[in-house]
Amino acid sequence: MKKNKKSKQKDNSPYVFQDEKLKGKIQFKNKIKWTDKQLQFINLATNKETKIIFIKGPAGTSKSLLAVYASLLLLDEKKISEIMYIRSAVESSDSKMGFLPGTSDEKMAFYNLPFLDKLEELLPRPEIESLKKQEKVSCFSTNFARGMSWNAKSIILDEAQNSSRKEIVTILTRLGQFSKCFLLGDPLQVDLNYGKSGFEEIYGIFDNEESRAQGIYTFEFSEDDIMRSELVKFIVKKLKTS
Repeated sequence: MKKNKKSKQKDNSPYVFQDEKLKGKIQFKNKIKWTDKQLQFINLATNKETKIIFIKGPAGTSKSLLAVYASLLLLDEKKISEIMYIRSAVESSDSKMGFLPGTSDEKMAFYNLPFLDKLEELLPRPEIESLKKQEKVSCFSTNFARGMSWNAKSIILDEAQNSSRKEIVTILTRLGQFSKCFLLGDPLQVDLNYGKSGFEEIYGIFDNEESRAQGIYTFEFSEDDIMRSELVKFIVKKLKTS
């Protein structure tokens, strides 16, 4: 009897360029005891159908930590190939430092400190060095995003309340296949001139069922979710009601 040969189906899916995936497994530090609200975010962030999340909330609600942690999980599971941390080069002070000498990396070093801080909170130093050596983490300004195309990457736009509508649109329109994007904003800490921040406007545009059907979600933390300290929780609540 002749054996039936299975016919091979031709793969007609379009070619998508991706960087090489992470080598090995990520070893995290001690397990973090997340709240129910934080676990809800992590489950949403790592869901296959989720593409973009706008995260709104006051200081101390672990927005950045959660976005970095979820991105590391995706990197570890080979769902993405790189984590990109992005910020607009806006100073959080009424008095400006003026011109900063050095390369673009040196100019952005201080803006990237929160990302490095979160990595150190989650990972041992050798793990961080391994990610850097494999070029699996990078930091840059929104100024350099135009013209890029991001496949299988996790994009974290931090301090998005200090990004204009144009800058946020630029980030969103760089997203290619298999990418995730987290946009983190605190409306209480806008450092742009009045009316120039685009975060809350775009948050509102995508806060609906039509967007959720496309994998675009909004997620809001309140002052009750502040984990940094009871002092910060008191300060934020006092400022919000004053």
